[in-house]
Amino acid sequence: MIKDIVAEIYPLDRTLVSEGLDRSLEVLGRRMPPGSSYRIEEFPAGKDYWTWTAPKRYSVREAYLEVVGGGRVVDFKDDPLHLVSYSVPVDAVLSWEELAGHLHYSAKRPAAVPWVFKYYDAAWGFCLSKDAYDRLPRDKKYRAVIRSEFADGPGLKVGVGLVHPEGGPNPEAGEILVSAHICHPRQANDNASAVGVGAAVAAGLAARPLPRGSASVRFLFQPETVGSVCYLASHEELIGRTRAAVILESIGNRNTLAVQRSWQGATHIDRVSAAVLDRKAPDHRSLPAWAMFSADEKVINGPGVGVPSVMFTRYPYEEYHTTDDDMDVIHEDMLQEAADVVEETVRIAASDYVPARLFKGPVHLSKHGLWADYRQDREASLAVQKAMLYFEGRHTVFDIAEALGMDYWAMRGIVESYRAKGLVEALPVPARPQDPAHFL
Repeated sequence: MIKDIVAEIYPLDRTLVSEGLDRSLEVLGRRMPPGSSYRIEEFPAGKDYWTWTAPKRYSVREAYLEVVGGGRVVDFKDDPLHLVSYSVPVDAVLSWEELAGHLHYSAKRPAAVPWVFKYYDAAWGFCLSKDAYDRLPRDKKYRAVIRSEFADGPGLKVGVGLVHPEGGPNPEAGEILVSAHICHPRQANDNASAVGVGAAVAAGLAARPLPRGSASVRFLFQPETVGSVCYLASHEELIGRTRAAVILESIGNRNTLAVQRSWQGATHIDRVSAAVLDRKAPDHRSLPAWAMFSADEKVINGPGVGVPSVMFTRYPYEEYHTTDDDMDVIHEDMLQEAADVVEETVRIAASDYVPARLFKGPVHLSKHGLWADYRQDREASLAVQKAMLYFEGRHTVFDIAEALGMDYWAMRGIVESYRAKGLVEALPVPARPQDPAHFL
């Protein structure tokens, strides 16, 4: 079950560079299929990657807030969400006025503890429920203790898998990227759910390989934003050969499946994902880029990279970024539906190509064993004949299937029959560069 993967990763304290994140990548290594060549890459703290700097490793020995002469208010050892992630060390006695600005709660979910992070600020704070906050005395002194450490190593880590098609990689076809961030401590849906779905998709592609000549599929599991920056800045050669990306985010809750389209808006991956959703999740939502929020597509589909990227998510959900984002939010049928949609989207995007004719005039179908008897199946007979009109090196198999109102795999079978007779050659799906006018 996909939910088993989520349950194993969920409890870990997965801040950007931390023991909890390292352990989650190791868990994932046991869950990824053997054929995925899974490995963990490390990026040293303090090194610049494009305009970013890899953060230091964060660890907490202890952290608590107590009333002087009274009881303990919150304690990190009870739940890591009680501490603002990446809080700097503190040992101070404070008045209520001095303390209040360092306390965080959720007004929308007063019984829950929010998750708050200050990854790139030298700040500190504690998180508690609104109910607990309201009960705190305002006329007392408080002692805040945070014994945290920032170390140079081990560095930021990223998990990488690579699944090739039958017969091995085809450099001309390039790659499709599937990405899910693996950070966020003690959050089940955000984003352990997406990591589980990513592993399930990898397993499906390894068990039933893509057709020979398809694109390879790369899987990336990283700390959000900075992880994909570090990885792509260190592997810029991948940018040119990555045709499209699929981002997975908060995908196990009970809500309709949504797709956020790429910045470009109407690329091959946008159209493929829309077609798959229409068939497999007809109640889905389709939204423009960044309509709800952004994740790693702001890197992968961002400046200087520009790989068309769609995001699959079930956001919004009420438990977001609180202690209520636990395993009760996760549902196996939602995970499985998402995995099916993502895998089919990747299968079509990776296996599609542009058929270019090597003949003139209408093909003598019966001579080449391609004739379909119209008296038995008129639709099939017409499809075989109409398909050849699109073999001008401008349309992909998916384009032709859409134009003729056919299933992609059925059309691919027809095109492959022409190809097997040496009547067409397969050209790669063309790159779709960013159109600056789209952003105006």
